[in-house]
Amino acid sequence: MPSGFFALFDDIATLMDDIAAMSKIATKKTAGILGDDLAVNAEKATGFLSSRELPVIWAITKGSFLNKLIILPLITILSAFASWAIIPVLMFGGLYLAYEGAEKIYEFFYPHAHAVEHAEIKAISKEEVLKIEKTKIKSAILTDFILSLEIIIITLSAVADKTLSVQIPVLIIVAIIATIGVYGIVALIVRMDDMGYTLIQKGKKYKKKFLTKMGSALVWALPWVIKTLAVVGTLAMLLVAGGIFMHNVHQLHDWLHLLPSLLGELLVGILIGMLVLGFVKLFLLIKSKIFS
Repeated sequence: MPSGFFALFDDIATLMDDIAAMSKIATKKTAGILGDDLAVNAEKATGFLSSRELPVIWAITKGSFLNKLIILPLITILSAFASWAIIPVLMFGGLYLAYEGAEKIYEFFYPHAHAVEHAEIKAISKEEVLKIEKTKIKSAILTDFILSLEIIIITLSAVADKTLSVQIPVLIIVAIIATIGVYGIVALIVRMDDMGYTLIQKGKKYKKKFLTKMGSALVWALPWVIKTLAVVGTLAMLLVAGGIFMHNVHQLHDWLHLLPSLLGELLVGILIGMLVLGFVKLFLLIKSKIFS
């Protein structure tokens, strides 16, 4: 009997070693998309009233956890019984990301509703502010769903030859790291100014010029960080979308294989995004004509 217990402990230890090793490999494979996820979601989590930033990030974080609770069993089941369906699902998500990125570019040249929202944010009622906030949170959670889907699929591909007893814990570990890591950093970014003001006060109180200068640098840097994230987040969405299609539509890869991979993915993302944006604009125009 004792030897049976020792054998069981040995099996558990071996399993834990496999899970730790495969989690490390899977995290490395998803590092690129995690970086894109961070850029996109940091950009999505900005533009709110200062007092609402942390509640908004918490709402998006809860949505991200829910996304992964949906995605993990869905992808595991599809992988086991309908693996052919994973790529179409992923490509449909790529269409949405491309559309989001293209819409950002379009709004830069032709600003409309969002510009008005920011300009009049102080003039509208609290109820309207919360309504706008909810709309943005839903958009952020939907974008997170697509990015989480790719993270889970890449992770699953890294442990495809392992048993379910290894696959499932690895998927859960990567999902938790992706959510807590990404949104923890996002929360730090959007509260840079608060950290800066705290350091300035500490510097004045204890007469430490270093703290005062560091605090002033954080306060000064935040608007530039937000602007940079807006650009990087848009590029990330287009690159992820372009990468999905480049890796799964062989004709695109054959046509653009002479270009650097990042440039090819960006061009594909922009092209597909503009096509989807055009269809959406045309649909809305026809809809307005019919129901006007």
